Amino acid sequence: MINRDIRIFQERRVGLWLLALVLGIGVAVGAGLASWRNAAGDEAAQAQEQADEQPQELPPGIVEVPEAAQRSAGLQVLTPEKRMMPATIEVTGVVAADESKVLHIRPLARGVIESISVSLGARVTRGQALLTYDNIELGGLIGEYLSQRAALLQTQTDLEVRRLALERAQELIKLEAIAQQTVEARRADFRNGEAAVASQRANVARIEEQIHRFGLTDIDLQALTPEEDRNSHRTASHSVLRAPFSGVVTKYDVAAGELVEPERELFTISDLSVVWVLADVYEKDLAKVRANTDVNIRLDAYPDRTFIGRLTYISDLIDPRTRTAKVRCVVPNPDAAIKLDMFAKVDVPTTDSREAVSVPVAAVQHIDNQPVVFVQQSASRFQRRDVRLGITVRDQIEIVSGLKPGETIAGAGSFYLKTALLRERIGEEH
Repeated sequence: MINRDIRIFQERRVGLWLLALVLGIGVAVGAGLASWRNAAGDEAAQAQEQADEQPQELPPGIVEVPEAAQRSAGLQVLTPEKRMMPATIEVTGVVAADESKVLHIRPLARGVIESISVSLGARVTRGQALLTYDNIELGGLIGEYLSQRAALLQTQTDLEVRRLALERAQELIKLEAIAQQTVEARRADFRNGEAAVASQRANVARIEEQIHRFGLTDIDLQALTPEEDRNSHRTASHSVLRAPFSGVVTKYDVAAGELVEPERELFTISDLSVVWVLADVYEKDLAKVRANTDVNIRLDAYPDRTFIGRLTYISDLIDPRTRTAKVRCVVPNPDAAIKLDMFAKVDVPTTDSREAVSVPVAAVQHIDNQPVVFVQQSASRFQRRDVRLGITVRDQIEIVSGLKPGETIAGAGSFYLKTALLRERIGEEH
């Protein structure tokens, strides 16, 4: 009986131990699942927070600027309006150089070309060397200059001798050792010596002025003195022809070793920072065209770019074959995009009027040579919009295409939007 009770007690203890083990495992598994669920929840929350903090990527051509930043930048918005603007006529023309900024380079004197430093089409700056040549006339002048300088020294020496003779005669007359007539003769001789020195100095000065015209300075002339450098005159006649202003070498007609004369044109240098467009206006339209008006110029090489020029001259002559008159349009060309002899289309304003959509000039920006405006999509979001421009009248510019009626665009301060858009594009490229 006792043995049976002991066995029952042992069996119950083993069962309790097994039950406790099972319960412990269950608790541990439950805790593990809870911990895993909490960790997963935390990771999801962190990912959501990061997604919320990261700014959303804007579509291409869209720029977002907070309203506070808009106010700081002085950004204003407006709705384009239709207004009466001058009607235009389209004429054709050709690009030419500004004749007031074209220089034909010739040698100053007869000479032999030694070396050439530029080529056709080269861009040169003011003072840049074009060529070096042996100036035959300058060589002759230098030889005459040295001869006259030697003669001047001789007359100065003679004058000093005559001065001493006069002073000696003046001392002797006090002692009554010579006659007064001798003193007067020596005084006259001294005066003649002074005149000879003055005449010789004038000869030297005349030749110096001729030499200065070839670019030699007083320091260069001092170096020609035989006592200082016997061989200086051999190289002094080698003249350098320099560019009088910055421009492009548009004509080139010279070769090393050639003998050239002053009448021969060696180079033509054109300053192309400003060019002319010479266009043809039909006789029937001349009464509608006025000088001193802005014109729009389009070139086949740049279909998306419009150049602004100024019509400054209307010819008084009519071509009897075409019944047209030439008009001259002055066009700034700071980036040298416009080339000589390019074909151009010119929109010339007339005295007639028409209704057109226009915006302030400050509302139009240029990106990659394309005119654009910024259309407002919301209080802080603007979209780049490519437009085609028409004529410009004072502070208003015509929008030919690219805008829809009623759209609101950025006006003054739109350059800030352009800067922000380009900054975003640079960031994307990196």
